[in-house]
Amino acid sequence: MSVIGSSPGVGKSTLCRALADWLSGLGASVDHFEEADVLARPVFRPVAEEFAGGTGAVRPATLVECTRAYVEDSLAAGRDCLVTDALLPFVPSLVAWGHDESALVQVMKDLTGAVEPADVTVVYVHDDPATALRRAVEREGPAWEDWYVGKLAGSPGTRSVHDLPSAAAHLRFEAELTRRLLALTPWRVLTVDAGTLDAQESFAHARRRLTELPTRP
Repeated sequence: MSVIGSSPGVGKSTLCRALADWLSGLGASVDHFEEADVLARPVFRPVAEEFAGGTGAVRPATLVECTRAYVEDSLAAGRDCLVTDALLPFVPSLVAWGHDESALVQVMKDLTGAVEPADVTVVYVHDDPATALRRAVEREGPAWEDWYVGKLAGSPGTRSVHDLPSAAAHLRFEAELTRRLLALTPWRVLTVDAGTLDAQESFAHARRRLTELPTRP
């Protein structure tokens, strides 16, 4: 299960943690892959090395192969569930690094093959980006706003961002792109509307939807 969000401030990591704890409480062997783990897990060392290599970017092929290795290692270790925070499908990073939609379509195809035979469900936490960004600034402080805008402005694919309104406009575009790309995969997608649900309600909604999913053969 991959938990992704349309914007900072939507509660993605909180929901991911709650889902991992819930599944563990049911007795499943769960690996909770936190967002920062992509630069810390040994299996993703090639990603960390490329990212730190001077370009601040990672080749799509490296992301795909490290994801393949992660799934293979997890299956070999007997894990029942992998609950990942922003691991799939890497859209924000790939867009920031300058990859266009046609390139991302190919990445989705490659990722789909890389994670087989895992049964993938994407939990997509969505809210209006302007609202979510204001929430993130309130939580993290003004310095975070400067950091976030600067990070986007300094990346090849998001250089049009120069303030929070332009960041919100970019995130709206990115949300639509993400939906189009996910529609090309066989993965199940569950949407959580963080604009109408608080953290507990988001968890209850996601948990209910997950328990209602039919078991695939």
